[in-house]
Amino acid sequence: MTTVFTILFDGVAYGMLLFVLACGLAVTLGLMNFVNLAHGAFAMAGGYVCAVLVNNQGWPFFAALPLAFLVSAAIGASLERTLYRHLYTRSHLDQVLFSVGLVFMSVAVVDYIMGSSRIFIKLPSALEGQFDLFGVGIGRYRLMIIVICGLLTIALQLILSRTRFGSRLRAAVDDPRAAIGLGINVPQVFAFTFAFGCGLAGLGGALSAEILGLDPYFPLKFMIYFLIVVTVGGSSSMTGPFLASLLLGIGDVAGKYYVPKMGPFVIYTIMIAILIWRPNGLFGRGAAR
Repeated sequence: MTTVFTILFDGVAYGMLLFVLACGLAVTLGLMNFVNLAHGAFAMAGGYVCAVLVNNQGWPFFAALPLAFLVSAAIGASLERTLYRHLYTRSHLDQVLFSVGLVFMSVAVVDYIMGSSRIFIKLPSALEGQFDLFGVGIGRYRLMIIVICGLLTIALQLILSRTRFGSRLRAAVDDPRAAIGLGINVPQVFAFTFAFGCGLAGLGGALSAEILGLDPYFPLKFMIYFLIVVTVGGSSSMTGPFLASLLLGIGDVAGKYYVPKMGPFVIYTIMIAILIWRPNGLFGRGAAR
């Protein structure tokens, strides 16, 4: 039982991390109907900003996290205004090709500037190690991730479902012409939403650097994980990707523990089984948009 609870704890922490990394893609794909496969590049940007500030400049870890969010959001906002906005009405194939091209460009730029070595972020001593709770080893850093990601999940769900901005975003996506007629500044709503999603990716990249490691190929290595979370959960709400992240995180950790030789394939097996059962994802809409 101790092993089971340890796997559950580590799986929940990993799942929460996957959700924060992927929820920005869930926003742009599910709510804005835009396929941004360069989402991992913004996560990488946030991770490197945090790593440089903490490792090289001596910043406190918790002080560097907000800046990782803001820098990634600023990069996303500038690219949205100059490049992405011209692709909103284009086909998904055009969006995929464009965003994949950005991924390879970001990999080359980061490899040239930062080098190809994998780096980790120096954590404060309070977050290192673990403590025992009823015989279960609780990692301090993973517990912090669960708390932060849980609060972010609740805040994001409330913003999208209970605020005026969330209503304006849904209206802008469902019928842009009607939304403009009602006085909603659709380009501004899209720009803010895209920047916010990129900021969340950057925050996730900063939080994940210690667990997943950080190198120039980060966007390519974890692109499939972001897509699996959104595909399995469904892109019509935040609830689906959140539950999918937890399910996939626990399944991945359990698979690597119990069947280490086949561990990496467990997450794909779960994906296939769920999509056979529910082709549109756990909370997907019945009809394609």
